[in-house]
Amino acid sequence: MHAPRGDWRTDLRAARLRRESSPPERILWSRLRNAKLGGLKFRRQRSLGPYILDFFCAEALLCIEIDGHCHAHRRDHDARRDEYLRERGVHTLRIAASEVTKNPDGVLMHILRLARARIEEKEKSETEEGSPEKA
Repeated sequence: MHAPRGDWRTDLRAARLRRESSPPERILWSRLRNAKLGGLKFRRQRSLGPYILDFFCAEALLCIEIDGHCHAHRRDHDARRDEYLRERGVHTLRIAASEVTKNPDGVLMHILRLARARIEEKEKSETEEGSPEKA
């Protein structure tokens, strides 16, 4: 599934967010960048339609969101965004910023397991779609 990129305004906001990353985002990015996690390629502050995702792995159609204290006041926005992504086949994994800081290795293992499971599921689905139906 092809996920639509944002418009130029969204891309500009994403560039600003990359420059202004939170400490938990920087911790996670240092461990995700350059395919360090299981060879998976992640993008940081990636625009997708009208939204900006903290981290996105296209191969697994997986969005990683680091939720700080401000997300408690954004539940409606987050719910709309999660639904938008779900409609496009993208799964959102929300992780508390405090968890990234306290247990980065555990967070990374969770991300890796979920990404691999989604990739396997996608490959299985594609194989089943491509195989001839039995009469």
